[in-house]
Amino acid sequence: MTEPLVQVVEWSRTPALRDIRQCVFVDEQQVPAELEWDAHDTDATHFLLTVEGRPLGTARLLADGHIGRVALLAEARGQGLGELLMRAVMAHARSMGLPRLELSAQTHALGFYQRLGFSVCSEEYLDAGIPHRDMCLHWPTP
Repeated sequence: MTEPLVQVVEWSRTPALRDIRQCVFVDEQQVPAELEWDAHDTDATHFLLTVEGRPLGTARLLADGHIGRVALLAEARGQGLGELLMRAVMAHARSMGLPRLELSAQTHALGFYQRLGFSVCSEEYLDAGIPHRDMCLHWPTP
């Protein structure tokens, strides 16, 4: 098996980004399509995770440091690929000079993001009917 690869890709030229999010959020988690697609997609930095050329995961980074739309196809979960994807997004954000990252985590994934260094920074709330909490990460000072 070849090494997993995370690349920065263009939204308009990478239909796999939409396909993965459609599968994970709209089909699997029943998020209404009108909530999944937004104007941020055209301005965000998008990441695509592939294994042996097969698209398996995606995430996006907004210019203000918000990470979102982190999704892995069911077959790719539990193999460390989500961590690989997130670490690539985090490294890119750090190289951009962003002092802090934020994300909205589904509550079942809080431990995953905490292991990456994020801290819970909100009370629980519903987003598309799914319990979430905001999480923040401040880079350690050198």
